[in-house]
Amino acid sequence: MSEAKRAFITGVTGQDGSYMAQQLLEKGYEVHGVVRRSSTFNRSRIDHLHHDEHIPGNNLHLHYGDVTDAARMSELIHAIHPHEVYNLAAQSHVRVSFDEPAYTAQATGVSTLNLLEAIRSTDTSIRFYQASTSEMFGASPPPQNEDTPFYPRSPYGVAKVYSYWITKNYREAYDMFAVNGQLFNHESPRRGETFVTRKITRAVASIVKAGGGELWMGNLDSIRDWGYAPEYTDGMWRMLQADEPEDFVLATGTAYTIRDFLQFSFGHVGLDWQDHVKFDPKFLRPTEVDELIGDASKARDTLGWKATVLPPELAAIMVDADIARLEGAKEGQF
Repeated sequence: MSEAKRAFITGVTGQDGSYMAQQLLEKGYEVHGVVRRSSTFNRSRIDHLHHDEHIPGNNLHLHYGDVTDAARMSELIHAIHPHEVYNLAAQSHVRVSFDEPAYTAQATGVSTLNLLEAIRSTDTSIRFYQASTSEMFGASPPPQNEDTPFYPRSPYGVAKVYSYWITKNYREAYDMFAVNGQLFNHESPRRGETFVTRKITRAVASIVKAGGGELWMGNLDSIRDWGYAPEYTDGMWRMLQADEPEDFVLATGTAYTIRDFLQFSFGHVGLDWQDHVKFDPKFLRPTEVDELIGDASKARDTLGWKATVLPPELAAIMVDADIARLEGAKEGQF
């Protein structure tokens, strides 16, 4: 019987990390995830996956650590010796990156170098996936693909550009299988509650339950390319199974405004969003990204990957899940 593949996931308790862990476990992987020490648990997204490690058959192993700690990352990579590393950890909130630019640079940028160095000193045959982002394109006009110049408009985007180039540099300098997934916005019921799509769907669920209420928003005119997160984590895995290391854009190729997402979400439960949404300038960014629309032709042609869930259906999935949560549903059901 062949040895099970071992995967190492940073950000395992987040949206993408939890879906990635779930999908890899279903494929028979032994999965190792990094979690930060906290006085309160923040593992609701993976509770249904993680069991007592003393129970036979448990294939999800959690390790305390922080991606900003180079020594700890090196220690874990040496000890686990994974076949694949998925770097999904970051300070990933664009608006917050303006408030905490130095921390964002460390957690989103330099942390990637920590992992690449750990792999280089352990075994350069370990395959590495770096979670890049459409925010790197920023002000470059759409549609954006693998050849579009970067023009980031936030400290988060700038930090991700560093991570992109250091990943590419290590690929070329040390012949490592290190790739960047340039993913456009991808959402799900497991999305963080402060991200705009989830903020909207949570508010819809609350308004339905309470029989009324308000939602305070900022810019409604930004155009985004929103997809469904589980499809995008499948795309990440496909990148590391390819014959050659290459960078790929993952996107739906569709364009909707935040106003559109409000309409889809409120309309799903028979409400008019204009009756509930109010404007608050504190939610505006110092510099805005107007349009992000991806061209995933390369991923379709090379990896056989294609997004199938589009924003109208995505909004309905998320609203239904948030209503179910208020009725007692558990996180792992979504």
